[in-house]
Amino acid sequence: METKEFIKYLEAKDLAPTTINYYLIYVELFFKWAKKEDIQVIKPDVLRYLEYLKNKRGQQNVTRKNQLIALKHYFTHLYQREQITISPCAVLKIRGANKKKLHKIYTPDELELLCDNYYNYFVRNYDDSHIPKNQRKYAALNRHRNAVILSVLANQGISTNEIEIIELDNLDLSKATIKIQNKRTAERTLPLKATQIGLLMYYLQNTRPQLLEYQTKESKKLFLPLPKSGSNKTDSETLKYAVKPLAQQVKIIDRQFINFQQVRASVISFWIKTQGLRKAQHLAGHKSIASTENYLPNNIDNLIDDINKMHPFL
Repeated sequence: METKEFIKYLEAKDLAPTTINYYLIYVELFFKWAKKEDIQVIKPDVLRYLEYLKNKRGQQNVTRKNQLIALKHYFTHLYQREQITISPCAVLKIRGANKKKLHKIYTPDELELLCDNYYNYFVRNYDDSHIPKNQRKYAALNRHRNAVILSVLANQGISTNEIEIIELDNLDLSKATIKIQNKRTAERTLPLKATQIGLLMYYLQNTRPQLLEYQTKESKKLFLPLPKSGSNKTDSETLKYAVKPLAQQVKIIDRQFINFQQVRASVISFWIKTQGLRKAQHLAGHKSIASTENYLPNNIDNLIDDINKMHPFL
């Protein structure tokens, strides 16, 4: 096993140090079991190892999937260095790992209704008489901004982490698009729905300029944070204090709501159904098609059963 060069390969993938360490451990465990040189490993060896992990070690699909990913990286590394002519992990998959066990997958109409209900309850018809008068403007701006954030989450299917990195220049209302540029996901430009344009225009022309009054400096970010309670201004650009309260508010109007991962899963599931896996992969910003396949409604739980049909000698 070539450790130093493999580490360089993994670092070039911009993987987290903890992930790299796990991959090194997984690959080392495989070679201890296989008792072969890396260039001698063939596909049946990997298949038998996956079966061993399941039947002898009692590992679940999600753990075996991570081990297979580590091996894929290692043999891809060898292939790129022309030390092997084909990866023994080619086309192998662990299906059924990382299934999205959500209580409800929303339809597009239900997501639209969720946004409408939030706006009607927390913005248009909200009773703020219980809020001290000197805090009502602050609270109203918070709800207005959150209504726009919810609209983007429910219609463009982006993650809450991506909400924070959207800048003003990423939004093009004339073309009705929003660009997502994130190191952890693939860059993509997503279409806005016609019903979002008015909401975004109001936010840009009215809400955001008022949010700027609470900032200590100018910001290029589309969505601006508010200072913590008791503070006059903030120099932070993080929205971590906005997303959790927003989720709590959504739960008030919809008891089936769990979290925003559920909303993203709903959008991606609809894309897969209507536009296919490859298009859904692009829209979701997944760098790997395997990430998109996790949202398939009918995942097969057992790789070995499928493989045995093609490799009866195992």
